[in-house]
Amino acid sequence: MRYFLGLGSNIGERENYLESAKEYLKNHPQIQLIRSSSTITTKPYGVTDQPDFLNCVIEISTKLPAQDLLAFCLETEAKLGRVRTLRWGPRTIDIDIILGEDIINAENLTIPHPEMHKREFVLRSLVELCPDCIHPIFNKTINELYLEIKE
Repeated sequence: MRYFLGLGSNIGERENYLESAKEYLKNHPQIQLIRSSSTITTKPYGVTDQPDFLNCVIEISTKLPAQDLLAFCLETEAKLGRVRTLRWGPRTIDIDIILGEDIINAENLTIPHPEMHKREFVLRSLVELCPDCIHPIFNKTINELYLEIKE
């Protein structure tokens, strides 16, 4: 299965957190890191009184079921010091499953990410990696969604 994961960090050594998260993912025996978008600086979303984020999107291939991938992402966040105290608050690392080959609506996981089409920084990074990928709910390409949000 192919997945696109969003990575973000806005406290501490932000670049190191992004690179460490990529390394953890790459070193998992059932995850292959295919490529990464450029890293961009973005303003915080939701809670705006906090430092800017560094964000990127990575493309991976894995045989892990989506729930197992989610568990490994959460484990990686914990290893890198992520503490969940405030929704949309500051964080050492955030790893979100943005897009996959399947549609999933579980209590703890929704794919595609339900907010991805509203977040310019996610779409900008996805355009770099897969502009012609189709959003399975909206039936539009990533590039079309990006152009809509830029209007």
